[in-house]
Amino acid sequence: MSNKLPDFSGARVLVVGDVMLDRYWHGPTSRISPEAPVPVVRVRDHEARPGGAANAALNAAALGVKTTLLGVVGRDEAARLLSEHLLASGIDAQFVETADCPTITKLRVISRNQQLIRLDFEEALSAVGAFDADALQARFEAALPRADVVLLSDYGKGSLIGAAAMVAAARAAGKPVIIDPKGHDWTAYRGASLLTPNLGEFEAVAGVTAGDEDLFGKAQTLCTALDLAALLVTRSEHGMSLIEPDAAPLTLPTEAREVFDVTGAGDTVIAVLAACVAAGESWSRAAYLANVAAGIVVGKLGTATASREELAAALAGKNQNEDGAVVVVTPAELLVRIAAARKQGERVVMTNGCFDLLHVGHLRYLEAARALGDRLVVAVNDDDSVRRIKGPTRPLNACDDRMRMLAGLKCVDWVLPFSENTPADLIAAVLPDILVKGGDYRIEQIAGHEAVIAHGGEVRVLDFHAGYSTSSLIERARKP
Repeated sequence: MSNKLPDFSGARVLVVGDVMLDRYWHGPTSRISPEAPVPVVRVRDHEARPGGAANAALNAAALGVKTTLLGVVGRDEAARLLSEHLLASGIDAQFVETADCPTITKLRVISRNQQLIRLDFEEALSAVGAFDADALQARFEAALPRADVVLLSDYGKGSLIGAAAMVAAARAAGKPVIIDPKGHDWTAYRGASLLTPNLGEFEAVAGVTAGDEDLFGKAQTLCTALDLAALLVTRSEHGMSLIEPDAAPLTLPTEAREVFDVTGAGDTVIAVLAACVAAGESWSRAAYLANVAAGIVVGKLGTATASREELAAALAGKNQNEDGAVVVVTPAELLVRIAAARKQGERVVMTNGCFDLLHVGHLRYLEAARALGDRLVVAVNDDDSVRRIKGPTRPLNACDDRMRMLAGLKCVDWVLPFSENTPADLIAAVLPDILVKGGDYRIEQIAGHEAVIAHGGEVRVLDFHAGYSTSSLIERARKP
């Protein structure tokens, strides 16, 4: 498969389905309630994120796709928060309101990186008269001409009781329809282009499978029965399999190296599929890219998206170490990963330098820095800043090569470049728990020390290892 990222700038996706708001309450717990045998959580932080079909829309928008979202919400604060988040992400959200049901909301209470309980606030939208289904269909038909692909995100909450009519309208307009299905009866999806069930959902309809060949055979039969162009079955640690009636099955191994949370991974898969097809990609190419994106989002906490930059970096492969872990990052990507690390209770250490000619002195220094915490960030002077500091004959190695070498070290978690003479601004944005520098510096001479200390962090000076320096190595190499 090619590692070139599609051009999403002209792609247009229409998302319809069960929108919801995901809330998270975080806090420590150190005792059991005297009222009942349950932990007491002292809530210190909270956040709200779009979920369900809204998360699928966010994933499409994160790739630069023009995204329209249709769904049903209540007349409440959750609907307002949902609309604000979506508007901020550039999504055209057109909701049908109902006074009979609240906006579907899921509240998760999390302590020590463990979900203790989930509280769901919802009523059955499928009840007769719960919302104006005709109004939703009318908005769908009005938005359809401006879409390249239709994405139906069915969480079984009732918003898609008109799915069959939507599929028929899209098919008549020549628009591909991709559906994340629910339930034991998929006849309402007949004539869709592609369905993306997980293995459990697939077996609930097609029957239990006994190995790959049985799975592929049942999928081919289902494609014929429902007049589908393809099925993409997601299979957890076994990756995903694309089955098309007139092509050999394609199984893609899982891309995930570290799995923090699978919440919303299905939203990412179907959104990337839709975005890629809207950009003119084939089913197999779209499935390949969706698999890569899923590997990115399961490394994050909660409902999450894979940005265009993250997907491009993962495809390029130059930002991975031999174990496949993402190492070379942009500042924006670094902040996302640090936030996830801190939610895991990890301490972040940061250092910086030119690292022009990597030697054992660097290795010992970086190993000592990493030993102070759980994650090590290395900020690297780009080529222009090295020339300003070291002179016109330096660097010996280009910035990309220097970062690639650092990325290969087990003690380094993330590497990124900076163009200023010092990384003070970058350090102030990252605010590591521990800032380190090697040599005979005084703490007040270390760039970024003020911001780190003001935020409650530490600044430490580590010893250089005698006999090792880039300048001395260069000098010895020049001697006859």
